[in-house]
Amino acid sequence: MPRSLLFIPDISGFTKFVQTTEVEHSQHVISELLEVLISANTQELKLAEIEGDALFFYKEDGITSQEKLLAQIETMFTAFYGHLRLLEKNRICPCNACVTAPNLQLKVVAHSGNLQFIHVQGNRKPFGQYVIEAHRLLKNSVDSDNYALISKELANDLELPINYNSKVYQFREGKNFYDGKEVEYIYSLIDIEKLNLNSFLQAKKVGFDHRPNIVLEDQFPLAAESLLEYITNYTYRHHWVKGVDKFEYNTNEVTRLGTEHVCVINGKHLNFVTVTKNSEPGQLVYGELTPNAPLVKELYQFYVITPITSTQCNLRLEMYWDLKSIPMKILSYLLLNRAFKKNASNGLNGLMQFVTQKRETKTN
Repeated sequence: MPRSLLFIPDISGFTKFVQTTEVEHSQHVISELLEVLISANTQELKLAEIEGDALFFYKEDGITSQEKLLAQIETMFTAFYGHLRLLEKNRICPCNACVTAPNLQLKVVAHSGNLQFIHVQGNRKPFGQYVIEAHRLLKNSVDSDNYALISKELANDLELPINYNSKVYQFREGKNFYDGKEVEYIYSLIDIEKLNLNSFLQAKKVGFDHRPNIVLEDQFPLAAESLLEYITNYTYRHHWVKGVDKFEYNTNEVTRLGTEHVCVINGKHLNFVTVTKNSEPGQLVYGELTPNAPLVKELYQFYVITPITSTQCNLRLEMYWDLKSIPMKILSYLLLNRAFKKNASNGLNGLMQFVTQKRETKTN
C-alpha cells in the first residue's frame, strides 16, 4: 500500500496567548494566521481538520519529493512570520493581544505511514496509528517552539540525509518514547532572519497643510482603549452610525493600518481604508479615508482619543477634505460643512448613546 504524508503546522504559544490577552482580538489574530497557513499550502495537501491552534493536512497514497516538502515547510514559515511582521508594523490597537501577537511561533511536524479512514457525519477523516504518532510528535524534546520536525520514517521515504544543511535548514537527530515505542526524528530550528519575508513598510502617516474643516469634541465615560475598540470594531458600527444599509468588512480581521471596509448607503458603496496621523504621546488615533465621497476628492476623518482617567477619556473628531474643483469651494460653505457636520454630530451622539447603554447593561 502506498504511504501517505501527514503534515501538521502548529502555532506555538497559543494557549498562553489566548488566556492572557483580550479574547476577541486573540481569536481574530489566530484566525488570520490559520488562514495564512492554509493559503500557503502549495502542494495541494488535503485539510483534514482545524485543531484549535493547528492544521492537520495529509496527502493520500503518495508522498511528495524531498525538495517539494522542504519548500512547502519553508513557505509555511515565510507566510506565517511575514503576516506577524505585517500585524506588528501596521498595528493601531494597544490591547495585549495585538501587542504580543509577534511573540507567537510556529512548529511544523511531518510524518508518513499507511492511512486508514473513518467517516464522521459524512466526512472522511484519516485515522490510525500513524495519525496518532504524528500528533504525539508535537510533544517532543526539542528545546524550542520554532522548528520543523520530520520523522525518521518520512526522512527515509524521502531519502533525506540526517545531516542535511541549507540556508534555512540545519537538521539534527532526536527521539522520544510514545506509548512505550521509541520514535526517531530529525529537526531543524528555523532562523527567521534566513527566511525571505516580504518587506512590509509601515503605513505612512497622513499630513495636512490646513486646519481640519470640522472639529467636534466630547468626553466619554470609559477607558480610552475601550472607546477605541467600539470605534474600530466594525461589528459595533450599526449600533451608533445610522442611515447605513450595511457595513461590509472582514469579520476575522483585527483593524489595522491599511484594512478596508465598505459602507452601503442607499445602494451606493463608500470604500474606506484605515489611516493615521501624528498625535501627542499617550493619544490613540484611528483614521478613515474614503476617495469616493460626494463632491470631494478625498474625505478623512480622525478619531483622536486622549485618556483623562482610567474610566474617562476625551474624543476629538477631525474631518478634512479636498474639493473636486474650485467652484466647489462656494458650495462647500453652503452644503458640505453643514451636511458633514450634521452627520458627524449624529455619529458622536449615537456613539455616546451606545456607550451609555453598554455601561448600563454591564451594571445591571
